[in-house]
Amino acid sequence: MGKEQFNFVIVGHVDHGKSTLIGRLLYDTNSLPEGKMDELKKTCEMMGKPLEFAYLLDHLQEEREQNITIDTTQIFFKTQKKEYVIIDAPGHKEFLKNMITGASLAESAILIVDAKEGVQEQTKRHSYILGLLGLKQVIVVINKMDLVEYKKEKFEEIKKEIVSFLSRLNIYPSFIIPISAMEGDNIANKSKNIGWYEGLTVLEALDTFKDTDIMEEKALRLPIQDVYKFDERRILAGRIESGKIKKNDEIILLPEYTETIVKSIEEFNRQRDVVEAGISIGITTTEPIFTERGSVICKKGENLPKIINTLQGNIFWMSKTPFKKGERIFLKLATQEVECILEKIITKMNSSSLESIGNDETQIENTEVAKIICKLDKPIVVEDFNITPELGRFVLIQNEDICAGGILTNIYGD
Repeated sequence: MGKEQFNFVIVGHVDHGKSTLIGRLLYDTNSLPEGKMDELKKTCEMMGKPLEFAYLLDHLQEEREQNITIDTTQIFFKTQKKEYVIIDAPGHKEFLKNMITGASLAESAILIVDAKEGVQEQTKRHSYILGLLGLKQVIVVINKMDLVEYKKEKFEEIKKEIVSFLSRLNIYPSFIIPISAMEGDNIANKSKNIGWYEGLTVLEALDTFKDTDIMEEKALRLPIQDVYKFDERRILAGRIESGKIKKNDEIILLPEYTETIVKSIEEFNRQRDVVEAGISIGITTTEPIFTERGSVICKKGENLPKIINTLQGNIFWMSKTPFKKGERIFLKLATQEVECILEKIITKMNSSSLESIGNDETQIENTEVAKIICKLDKPIVVEDFNITPELGRFVLIQNEDICAGGILTNIYGD
């Protein structure tokens, strides 16, 4: 079995050292193409400049496929424990669109703050993105500690400021780490310059997130895609999004709360005793179950997802036709499909500038991000996006076109 792949994003003010941090991560994990570092050193010498890790990204950029339809670039490196993908986008709009629609999913984020400048307006806007996306696994790095003489007092001052701000967005960082990306302090190796800090390095902190997203270790979630009838048998087919299912398991179908027992598990005309997350299967049950596409199979005795009639979420609107309050629209979440009505627009934001948009609560325009409440025609099964992504994100469809992608925020229901 190969190493687990883990996706994360680095956000923060444009001048706070994001490119340098990425360059340093690639260098310290020996993830650069052969000869790339020597080439960079020669270039810097010719320019009469010191070695700057930020230039690595410029050099690597030249080797990337030049295709303007690609909104997101992926930068790879690995540690002994895990393979990492840094999701990078050319602009806020593209990143938000890709994250919300599921085109690229970050499971974690590093928020970078300059030790000298502290929390800036752009720091706050980028933090808002993390809150918007519901990301819970966040590392804050306070960079350029070398410029403040590695003083603990300066670190504690900025730490207090950023923690206070993030708590208002319901973001509680797992780690806050003093670093110097330029000098390599606390990136891959413990810093001798920051002896007063006894916590983890950036790579060690990232590696601790490993076990949180192993889907087969979570509760069973199997959205039904189709129900097939063969002779007297009814086969419930779908893809296991999380957990595992085995023969003789006691299961519950939601939202109808029907209980039954797994009689057999079938995969491509062969029977299996146990199957884990990520596999598409069909199951039969000990007694006939009258269900349909959209129901979610869970395991009796495990935590169950929520059933809601009202949905609150953050959406990225992608249609030239505005989405108006009171308008009906089609919502699809996993294999569930339901009509709903836009009941309320809570807030709106310009996806490029991340600026809040005035008090117009009547409609959502193209490329705007909005927090909304929709009333559903019938109940659906949902879960926190960070627990089961497929049950925590949705799309809105009009005239068979996808108009928006969304991520659930507050989950109403019992």
